[in-house]
Amino acid sequence: MRLPRRQILKLAAGSAAFSAMPRIVRAETYPARPVHIIVGFPPGAASDINARLIGDWLSQRLNQQFVIDNRPGAGSNVGTEAAAHAPADGYTLLLVTPPNVINMSLYDNLNFNFLRDIAPVASIMRTPMVMEVNAGLPIKTVGEFIAYAKANPGKLNFASSGNGTGSHVAAELFKFMTGVDIVHVPYRGPAQALTDLISGRVQVMFDVLTSSIAHIRAGEVRAIAVTTAARSAALPDVPTVADTVPGYESSGWAGVGAPANTPADVVATLNGAIGAGLADAKVQASLADLGAAPMPMTAAAFGKFLADETAKWAKVVKFANIKLG
Repeated sequence: MRLPRRQILKLAAGSAAFSAMPRIVRAETYPARPVHIIVGFPPGAASDINARLIGDWLSQRLNQQFVIDNRPGAGSNVGTEAAAHAPADGYTLLLVTPPNVINMSLYDNLNFNFLRDIAPVASIMRTPMVMEVNAGLPIKTVGEFIAYAKANPGKLNFASSGNGTGSHVAAELFKFMTGVDIVHVPYRGPAQALTDLISGRVQVMFDVLTSSIAHIRAGEVRAIAVTTAARSAALPDVPTVADTVPGYESSGWAGVGAPANTPADVVATLNGAIGAGLADAKVQASLADLGAAPMPMTAAAFGKFLADETAKWAKVVKFANIKLG
């Protein structure tokens, strides 16, 4: 039986609309199931805290559970590799932090390329590091430190929370820009490094503000500068390193990435939701409690930021001849 032309056209139109429905529904309902945010560090680390803060917000905002998936190891490389090889469907995300861009130069045999395999989604926050010295050292300014270090080459030790960590490369950047000769002493995390800074076994450290601020306020160590381009609201009377060393900048930061080729509409949804969180007073207050400030960016701007940070730290790693694998 032959159908009238009008009915054939009507059926064809209906079929086309039906075939388009799964794509429309998928875009409109994301996320339709729990989303995992991989964190390359253990529970309780600063990165983990940042991930849980933004994960809680996204769970409320998008009416779906955002689960924190801690996969520590190899300076965040274990978690990054897992995210890079995950399906690009928006249901696996990665908390992106400075080690992701630093590790591009530190390791020779990674099974992924961070800039190629992880798509930028949104930035979250920035937190200062602080240049701090042992309280017994007769130094109160960056200028005095440079003069003292140059008068005593190789006699001052700087602590870090490990080879290739943010605290290590921040100090190496300072050496690169000032020409001072200070000796690196790596530790397995910031706690022991701070203990030895307080006791005087080491003389200087570049540490994230959240780890050190209680010791600074107690007078156990002396903050002589923050490492961000602008002063920190948490230490408003402490100048920046850049006030003495123009162009110096090093900071902690965090953002969200996803496997490359994650659909653009999913990235846009997540970027918009995270941006709304960074404008929320409660989220801003939580970040301030951590000594951090919101750092909202478009996905494209965050991608440029990551590329710039990768190039910047590659120069420092080469200068300091740091290699981990």
